Amino acid sequence: MTALRWNTLRRYGTTSSQHLPLSGIRVLEMGQVIAGPFAGQLLGQFGAEVIKVEPPRLGDPLRVWRELDTDGTSPWFRSIGRNKKSIAIDLRKAEGRELVKQLAIKSDVLLENFKPGTLEKWGLSPEALHPHNPSLIFTRVSGYGQTGPWSPRPGYASVCEAESGFRYINGFPDPKTGGLTGPPVRPNISLGDSVAGLHAAFGTVLALLSRQSKIERGEKGGTTVDVSILESMLNLMEGVIPEYDRKGKIRGPSGSSVTGIVPTNAYPCLPEPGSSTSTFIVIGANADNMYNRLMAAIGHTELTGPDYAQNQHRVQRQAEIEKAISDWTSEKTTEEIIDVMNAAGVPVGRVVNVKDIVESEHNQARGAIENVWVDGRDGEGWNVKMLGTFPRIEGFDLTPRWAGPDLGEHTDVVLEELLGLRKEEVEKLRGDGIIG
Repeated sequence: MTALRWNTLRRYGTTSSQHLPLSGIRVLEMGQVIAGPFAGQLLGQFGAEVIKVEPPRLGDPLRVWRELDTDGTSPWFRSIGRNKKSIAIDLRKAEGRELVKQLAIKSDVLLENFKPGTLEKWGLSPEALHPHNPSLIFTRVSGYGQTGPWSPRPGYASVCEAESGFRYINGFPDPKTGGLTGPPVRPNISLGDSVAGLHAAFGTVLALLSRQSKIERGEKGGTTVDVSILESMLNLMEGVIPEYDRKGKIRGPSGSSVTGIVPTNAYPCLPEPGSSTSTFIVIGANADNMYNRLMAAIGHTELTGPDYAQNQHRVQRQAEIEKAISDWTSEKTTEEIIDVMNAAGVPVGRVVNVKDIVESEHNQARGAIENVWVDGRDGEGWNVKMLGTFPRIEGFDLTPRWAGPDLGEHTDVVLEELLGLRKEEVEKLRGDGIIG
């Protein structure tokens, strides 16, 4: 057993990635914060060996974002950094960039989300590395892509969500103009980053599949996966563009409903016992037979028949339909509504917070929330709850193998085992400030 493998087993237990779908794939993650690291999280969850390169001393900024644990590290980082190995290298120094180059030569994927041109400036571009590793896949995440007039711009998720049209349709409509009334509503997450991370992980797997077939044909397998946050958000916009093209329709905001689909909305209901907080429940009954069952269940069969038979009919009568549902839900608790809707076979769901999610009997039964151990100082430690691995794949144990590591935790073992450096060479690099 190699020292690297033994180190992993000794510190994190015996859960192995040996038989997972991406086992044997090595990913060099150079990204920071959300989009690139989320892609790395997904690849690592399914068995890839993910080596995360971080700047010494401070590491990935996400380590200290939002809430901090007793050791000063964000629990969020412990989740997004799960199953990864942290190596601290100063990329501002030529010697640090040379170490990364040597690691890339021994990797299958280089994953980054820097501003376009950064790898080129560092001498770590595809053109620089493919002569040494022709099969290396570059997965590059940026705001607007590696080409095009906007590619040099800094592109955060928030601005890309705006430029994709998502923010425009995600608000409340002005009754006179149909456009936004006030600023658009922002989801309280960096949606664009996570969506781009999903695209990056998917694109990486596709590139790996393509590489295999290329190699079998005797061709070089290296390629670039160019992921744009803007384009990733555009991919979520459903029929907005073809509807505009063919019918000249500019879809506007719709509040808590969806344009052109009736009924599906959030409806008010009575507060929970002992609480004065306003409560909402979501009901979706846009299928024709489902709509008829809903109306029967709430005692409004007069709103059925030929004038309400299909969705396009109901769109013309949205106001009266929504009022009937809202009047009914306003007089009942969430549990009463859920019981009636379940009996009628109509989709229904509470608008819940994170406490409800963690305590949900369904999520607990499915193992959707995992407890993952974090080693603390002086032998202390604790569990941190985080999402499990989705999607589930029959026959694979996808339990997180360890929580996000401490900064530079694997620097020595990776350099010694992967690059063959001697301990004294590693110590000299540390003394010279090249590694942490």
